[in-house]
Amino acid sequence: MNDPSMNDSSADSLIGDEIGIAARGLGIDLTQPQARVLGEYCRLLWSWNEKLNLTRHTDVAKFVRRDILDTWAFARAIQADEIVVDVGTGGGVPGIPLAVLRPDVRVHLCETVAKKARAVHDIVTQLGLPIPVLHGRIEEFLSAGRWEFHSLLFRAVAPLSKILRWVDPHWEQFDRLLILKGPHWVEERAEARHFGHLQGLALRVIDRYAMPDTAAESYLLQITRKETCKEGKICRLSRRERPKVEIASWIEPLRQAASGEAQGDSARERGRGRSTGSRRPLPPRR
Repeated sequence: MNDPSMNDSSADSLIGDEIGIAARGLGIDLTQPQARVLGEYCRLLWSWNEKLNLTRHTDVAKFVRRDILDTWAFARAIQADEIVVDVGTGGGVPGIPLAVLRPDVRVHLCETVAKKARAVHDIVTQLGLPIPVLHGRIEEFLSAGRWEFHSLLFRAVAPLSKILRWVDPHWEQFDRLLILKGPHWVEERAEARHFGHLQGLALRVIDRYAMPDTAAESYLLQITRKETCKEGKICRLSRRERPKVEIASWIEPLRQAASGEAQGDSARERGRGRSTGSRRPLPPRR
C-alpha cells in the first residue's frame, strides 16, 4: 500500500479488492463499487491516522473483522430510509461504512473533539458522501429542536448509564438507541436499572455474533420507549422529515439556536467566503 509509484486510484482499487475478499469470508457480499469506496475510505482514514489517533485497525484484516462486521450488524437492524446519527464517531465507524452499505439511509456523524470532527469532515468530503458532520455533543443538537432522528448509534462510546443520562430529556427527538456492546453489557444494564435510567424503557438484544479469532461476542442492543416497541424486535418508527442538509456540511450546535431570518443571516455571516460544497473542510470554531 506504500508503493510510491502507485496512484491513489490504483491504491483504492487494490485495497477495495482485499476488503471485498475478506468480507466474503465473513458472509458479507459487497459490490465492486462499495468495496472501492471502502478502499478509498481506508486510505484516507489511515493517512489521517498518521497525524491523529483515529483508529487501531490499520490493516484490511482488522478493518473488515472489526469495523465492517460491526457496521454490518447496524446495517441489518436499520429500517429502510431511516435518519440516523453515529454518536462519538471518532474515525467514522460505523457511520461512513454504513452510508456505503446502506445508501438509502440518511447518515449523520456527531463528534465532540474538533480535530476528529475536522478529519471525518475531510474524509466524507473527499469521498463525495452526503454526510453532515455535527461538531458538538448530541444533547446540544437534540435540545435545539430542529434535529430529529430515528436511531442514535453508539459503538464504544460510554457505559449504558451515561448514554441514557445524556439522552433522557430528548426522547421526543428520536425513536430508539442502537448500542453495540461486548459481554459486559449485562453489568451495565444492572447499573442502569439500579439508578432508574431504564424506567419506562425496553431494552432488547436484537443481534449477537462472535468476533473472528476471539472468544468474545458482540451484542447489538435496542432501547426504546416501551410503547414504541411492544413485541419482538421491530420498532415502530415515527414519521420524521429529513433535515435540509444534502452535502457534507460542518454544523455546530450554536447555529441551531437561531430561527427564521436571524438563523439564515447568522449562518451566512459565519460562512462568508466558504462554499459548503468545497472539498476543503471548514476549520473548527475556537
